[in-house]
Amino acid sequence: MTLNTPAKENPLKILVLEPYYGGSHRLFLEGLKRQLPFEFKFMTLPARKWKWRMRLAAPYYAEKLHELGRRFDRILCSTFVDVAAFRGLAPAWVRSVPLLTYFHENQFAYPVQVEDERDFHFALTNLTTALASDSLAFNSLYNLNSFLEGIEKLLKKSYDLKLANPGKIIRDKSKLLWPGIDFSVIDDEEEEPKRDGPPVIVWNHRWEHDKNPESFFNTLFELDREGIDFRLVVLGKSFTTVPEIFKEAKNRLSHRLFHMGYAKSRRDYARWLKHGDIAVSTARHEFFGISMIEAVRAGCRPLVPERLSYPELFPEEFLYNEDSFTDRLKQEILRKKRLTPDLAGKLTDRFSWDRLASGYQTWIEKE
Repeated sequence: MTLNTPAKENPLKILVLEPYYGGSHRLFLEGLKRQLPFEFKFMTLPARKWKWRMRLAAPYYAEKLHELGRRFDRILCSTFVDVAAFRGLAPAWVRSVPLLTYFHENQFAYPVQVEDERDFHFALTNLTTALASDSLAFNSLYNLNSFLEGIEKLLKKSYDLKLANPGKIIRDKSKLLWPGIDFSVIDDEEEEPKRDGPPVIVWNHRWEHDKNPESFFNTLFELDREGIDFRLVVLGKSFTTVPEIFKEAKNRLSHRLFHMGYAKSRRDYARWLKHGDIAVSTARHEFFGISMIEAVRAGCRPLVPERLSYPELFPEEFLYNEDSFTDRLKQEILRKKRLTPDLAGKLTDRFSWDRLASGYQTWIEKE
């Protein structure tokens, strides 16, 4: 469903620059294009080598825009574009056109293996991007606050190079806009699996260390030893390097597993979510949490840490603190209770494009 906005004879022409066109970034832009009454032109690159995207996307897109020879009414960037560099290198007309940046993430709160001055480069690029943009939107309050806190901490390292309150400048031109989610595939999945066995736990996150799979699977190993009966569905994207815990879990929990691996399609993904009774996150890093919201839409009871963006997304009854995770998960398994369709809708409707599209239209039009 798109916005019920009368078609305009001359809709705004929006140039979208996305050097990391994959995953949640791609789904977000596809939804934006479907929902808003604008004329979009996408300039994208495949979702790989994010550091090189941040370093070179700006001159690359500036060069392409010179070649294109077209003008646009607005420019919308993701945070993988160095906006300050782009505006300096792009055709002169770009400097008089409103440029908006959407922050899916920020490099101040992104976990790194080794922290040294080279890591600061990407955070500082986020800073200059925010200062050079005319308007900003963040996908969660946690994202915005961690960004502003990160600026304050990082600038303390700058010795005699002081800026006049960049945090206030950035906050004053920022707003919170959750990323819209298309629930149609989940809602249209009518096939309900039989529920005559033990509760099914769903993990549907990236197979990377920042999602803290070690805590999740080690807890399941413990519950398995105790004889707590459950089944398991493990979804999510894996990469070249996969944490060893996934291989261990496949061996040690083989008798519990219904499925382990990336879903072949959105429909398959929706079907596996519908198998679930409980969806769990143990993430150490999460700027929003689309996968958990999708699982809840499918009827899974969420169990999420009381940190990061999760307190913004779910009521307190679904949050746990680190020390109570094992006990809370055991309680949820023994409860054997899914969400009712009404409650699943109540918890997730506010994240749908139907509810959020008008906010994006206002953000883009008013600049």
